[in-house]
Amino acid sequence: MKKLVLFYNPVSGHAAFKNKLDGMVEAFQRRNILLLMFRTKKEGNEDFVDFVRETEPEGILAAGGDGTVHECVNLMVKNNIDLPLGIIGSGTSNDFATYLKINEDMEKYFDIIASGKSCRMDLGKVGEDYFINVASAGMMTGIAHEVDARLKNALGKMAYYIKGIGELPKFRAVPMTIEADGKLHELEAFLFVVINSAVVGSMKNVAKDVSVTDGKLDLLAIRKCGIPSLMAVTADLIAGKPVSEKDKVLHIQARSFRITAAEPLQSDLDGEIGPQLPLTIETVPQAIAVYCDVQG
Repeated sequence: MKKLVLFYNPVSGHAAFKNKLDGMVEAFQRRNILLLMFRTKKEGNEDFVDFVRETEPEGILAAGGDGTVHECVNLMVKNNIDLPLGIIGSGTSNDFATYLKINEDMEKYFDIIASGKSCRMDLGKVGEDYFINVASAGMMTGIAHEVDARLKNALGKMAYYIKGIGELPKFRAVPMTIEADGKLHELEAFLFVVINSAVVGSMKNVAKDVSVTDGKLDLLAIRKCGIPSLMAVTADLIAGKPVSEKDKVLHIQARSFRITAAEPLQSDLDGEIGPQLPLTIETVPQAIAVYCDVQG
């Protein structure tokens, strides 16, 4: 019988995943797969590494939001655990899973996992930490950490939008220097995101020609502009329209970035607090195998 380790967050989203555990166990047993449960803690999940090495599974499933996937990926890559990863989106935000469309039909996805089909995908790296989907900084990027947990559990993604609207009057641009594969760009920007996929903050298709297998990352920076222009960009994002070709948006594809700002800015990696700027961001090509039947 094939064995898979399930790295699951019991409090992601509405803390409802634990009520689905029995159904998942049954679904995989039907496919002759044994799930080995690893229940995450708020902090200190390094013992996951020993758990994987002792149980010797054929693959790993991460169930939770983007932060749970981020933690699982870092534990795997930093400890040379080169096993296929399955993503079971059950958090408030599941951007990478949404991009790959792997959670639209769970029975189909379980079949893909059972078949062992996977493809290797790029990761981003900041210092010693990896991100699977996005690194960002500037206005709005700290909202995920400021939203009250009770509000997030009650309203889900809408909680972020409500918080963001309240922050609009405080928006101001920051002078930034962006070096992309050696080429310099200087601008004043409200924020930037460096993305691996085209789904960010639950907003789909934010840029054209984004791929998780091309050995590059995409940077989008919203230039200084008036509130009406900023609202127009935001409206397109929420509507699922790409903004990469808009006048107020700088879009660069590159293998590496060096980003500095004229004032202290805290970064965000996959929804988790990252280091302060300056940031050096690198692409790690084909760093991890992900169960899927779609090439990004």
